[in-house]
This record gives sequence, C-alpha cells and structure tokens, in this order.
Amino acid sequence: MSAKETIQKDITENAVVLFMKGTKEMPQCGFSSRVAGVLNFMGVEYKDVNVLADQEIRQTIKDFSDWPTIPQLYVKGEFVGGCDIITEMTLSGELDQLFTDQGVVYDKEKAEQIRAANA
Repeated sequence: MSAKETIQKDITENAVVLFMKGTKEMPQCGFSSRVAGVLNFMGVEYKDVNVLADQEIRQTIKDFSDWPTIPQLYVKGEFVGGCDIITEMTLSGELDQLFTDQGVVYDKEKAEQIRAANA
C-alpha cells in the first residue's frame, strides 16, 4: 500500500485523525502537543499517526493536504487545519460546532474550560 493509500485509509476509517510528530501520549513537538492536548482534554477519540516514524507518510501528508506543516487534523475525512487553526477554532467554539455537526463525541464542559482559561 502506498503512503497516499495509507493516509486515505486512515482518514476514511477513523472519524478523527491527527497526523503529528510523536504520539498522543508522547508528542515530540510543541505544536503537536498543543493539538493533542486539546483533543485529549476534550475527550475526543482519535487516531494519532506519528509522522516521525515514517518519512514517506511525513512528506506525503503535506502533499495530500497541500499544507506544509505538521500537525494536521482531519475530521470525517476532511482536512481541518494545523495548530494555529485548531487553536483559533477551539477558542472561538468553531471546533465544538464542527464536532457536533459531524457527530464526534467530546466533552462540552472541557471545551468551555479551555475557553474560560484563555479568556
């Protein structure tokens, strides 16, 4: 299976996928840590893909999304964004709305706690 086919399979078979440096338990960069931290805190079930473990996936995901940086978040097969976009969406409530619209389970109280802590 090619890297592109592997990526397509991951985002098709999982409601939420985070392509990141490291794992959700042990992120290997600050940006990946921030996005994984938000998802973990909000109780979102997601597949983490460690791009450091596979250089072909690391390059192919950038081409696949036409987005030059890692992390990259996908929800229901659609590219949502990287760290800055996910941070903005979390603080504005847009991420909550996206999860609600897509039927992704998350803890609304935890999402509100993030916003309150950053107000």
